[in-house]
Formats: sequence, C-alpha cells, structure tokens
Amino acid sequence: MKLNAGIITEKLQETKQFYTEVLDFGVRFENEFYLLLHTPDHSAEISFLQPYHPSQKPIFQSAFSGKGVYLTIEVPHVDEVYQQLKDKGVPIEIEIRDEPWGDRHFAIKDPNGIGIDVVTYTKPED
Repeated sequence: MKLNAGIITEKLQETKQFYTEVLDFGVRFENEFYLLLHTPDHSAEISFLQPYHPSQKPIFQSAFSGKGVYLTIEVPHVDEVYQQLKDKGVPIEIEIRDEPWGDRHFAIKDPNGIGIDVVTYTKPED
C-alpha cells in the first residue's frame, strides 16, 4: 500500500515553486489543474489540486482552509537542511531544537499555510 496526500489549493504555481526550489522536490506529473511532486529521493509523493475544477466530483472541490494539516520531512542531517533553508531566506516558524522524546527539528510553512516539520530522529533522553 502506498499513500499520497493531496491538498486542494488555488496556489498551484506558488506551491510548485516552493517545493521544487526550497525543498528540492521533483515534478512527477502536472497539468493545468493538478500537480504531483516527489521527494528528492523519490520515496514519497504529495499532490495538489485546483479547487472547483469541472473534472472533479464534489468531494474534491473545496479548497484547503490553511489550518489543521502538517507534514513531517525526515532528513539524515537536520542541521544542514536548516542552514540551507536559512541561507535561502526561508522564514523559520520554529527554530531548530532538541526534544526530550528524541527529535531534533525545526519548522517552516508552505504557501498554503501547511506547517512542515523537518526532523532528524535521535535517541530520547533517559
């Protein structure tokens, strides 16, 4: 089984620019109303759909409201990614930090208001 999360948004071009230029995602497929992106290592995908497109049924019509969704991107070296994004001028929502349960992470936000937690898992504190 494979999971592909999808977000319905009016901001297809801003979203494509953010994920490809900031996070180095690739484009697997796109047309005028749909965008399918993949992580740099091709291990995961996320899709974005234009709202109220006539090809879509009512369940896939309403746009995301900007709250209640987050993504986690696990990376081998979170400090390197943090510095790369800071160097690109990406606003950091949560500064890099260690958590007692074993995360070293920071957070950014995409053009749709989706929080993105960038994390390297470490051993939890005793």
